Amino acid sequence: MTENKVEKIDRQLLKVAFILIPRFNMMTLTTLIETLRVANYLSPKPLYDWRYISFDGAIVTASNGLAVKAMVLDNDPDDFDTVFVVGSWGCEHYNNSELFNWLRLLNLKAVKICGVELGVYTLARAKLLSQKVATTHWSCIAGFAELFPTVKISEQLYTVDKNILTCSGGTAGIDLMLYLIGARHGEHLKSEIAEQILHFPIREGHSAQRHSLGTSTESVPTIVYTAIKLVEKNIAEPLKVPEVAYNIGISQRKLERYFKRYMGCSFVQFSQLLRLQYARVLLTSTHMTVREASVASGFNSMSHFSYAFLKCFGKSPGHYRYAWSDTENAPSWPGTLYSFIETSRVKAMNNSDISVGGSK
Repeated sequence: MTENKVEKIDRQLLKVAFILIPRFNMMTLTTLIETLRVANYLSPKPLYDWRYISFDGAIVTASNGLAVKAMVLDNDPDDFDTVFVVGSWGCEHYNNSELFNWLRLLNLKAVKICGVELGVYTLARAKLLSQKVATTHWSCIAGFAELFPTVKISEQLYTVDKNILTCSGGTAGIDLMLYLIGARHGEHLKSEIAEQILHFPIREGHSAQRHSLGTSTESVPTIVYTAIKLVEKNIAEPLKVPEVAYNIGISQRKLERYFKRYMGCSFVQFSQLLRLQYARVLLTSTHMTVREASVASGFNSMSHFSYAFLKCFGKSPGHYRYAWSDTENAPSWPGTLYSFIETSRVKAMNNSDISVGGSK
């Protein structure tokens, strides 16, 4: 790689590189960069210097369509102290041996390496995460765990294991950067940055990624949260309503009442939605067959699985694995709790209108 060589960086600064994978998440990148920028803004002298690096050409396009001019790498790993691999939509299948080799060289030199959001897949493929605790965005954990069983994947904001770090993405990038800045320059600067960007409370790395689970409330009751966790732990062999109610220590009627009130649907409907979402992740991020994904998601009937999948996502399971075409920059992820409830609401309204009209 010879053009657009990376400049030598002032040795007084912490030298940071952001490796941009095509269709990276611009919001996540911004949280990382802006936290460093504000650190420089508040300090008597600059503390950080960063570069955008690419292994895929000088122009890298984010998932929102914005293009970033990056530098094509042609310098020694010693030029950087910390490297962030920023990847998102489609990074599950990203394969660049040149980048993998470079990351392994960085690791040998004890350079800090952080996989951000789906950039964690890149670290795993570079064989840097085996037997380590790591995280990625919660919606992709199922597929990641299937592909990399030796990685101790955990749904949390970020992880730090000596020189290897991972970050779940989104606003977790702020919390990770604040942690790193606080470790290097102290809690006062860390707190002042949080004040400047109006980010409170500052969250710990082990903090949960999800709180409302897609509901209209700030947080769900313990009963509902516990029931959902039971569903998630038993995806392949779904528990029946009486079993869940018994495990929680409440009546079936109370369980259903809580789901209707806080989730907007029945427990059975929500359980099926979670299993369909799980199957979708397996189809888009692994090489499992449709039948294998169906069984792994707790569906005993292929016809029922295909019907429910098509109804939920608008595409058959066989076609959905092509929904993440390399030619598409803008990601689409239908089949959320919001879309499920909204569709149900519209259907109920239409049925009500038909009923009223028929009575006239």
